[in-house]
Amino acid sequence: MTHPSRTIGRPRSDGVAAPRRTELELHVAKMRQLFNAMDPAPFRERDLDPNAETYIVDWGREIPAGQPLGLVVHLGGESATPEDTDMLRDAVHAYFRQRALATRQRLRQLFRVGRISLVIGLAFLAIAIVVGEFIAGLLSNGGYGWIVKETLVIGGWVALWRPMEIFLYDWWPIRAEAKLLDRLGEMDVRLLGAPPATVASGAAP
Repeated sequence: MTHPSRTIGRPRSDGVAAPRRTELELHVAKMRQLFNAMDPAPFRERDLDPNAETYIVDWGREIPAGQPLGLVVHLGGESATPEDTDMLRDAVHAYFRQRALATRQRLRQLFRVGRISLVIGLAFLAIAIVVGEFIAGLLSNGGYGWIVKETLVIGGWVALWRPMEIFLYDWWPIRAEAKLLDRLGEMDVRLLGAPPATVASGAAP
């Protein structure tokens, strides 16, 4: 499977140049190579082959945001009908849209964990401060009391690290992935079959 890429621009009907579209070209022998052979669902509902998915997603990450995407699949061993093109387009769009929904669900779950972690962390910090003040007041030696108090307070701040990590760092890569999958779920998909002579020679015994 090969995947060269090219950028093309097409004029619109009003004469104004449309945004340039970057197309990924995949070369496979047969269309079924694009789909997961272990998935028993019909083609329109079948998952993409992991290798094909990796190619497409990695390529999409390299294209600037806002630039239209396109996928051109060249078949080396079979012809392509309009029905095949429609089926492939529907399958690719459905797959990446479903992936986008699953990614956003993962993001919502991450925020839920972050909120719960934040509540637990703040509660633990408050308890640590109260307990630290109490123990510091019990200890007659001011130095030991200060050490215990500061140790508990530091432990309370450490408990806030996880929610801080979620809300500062963990969420935006997932959101970027969802936006990329949205773009892939809307890209133009074309299917180009092999020349008739190639198909005929491949079907010969």
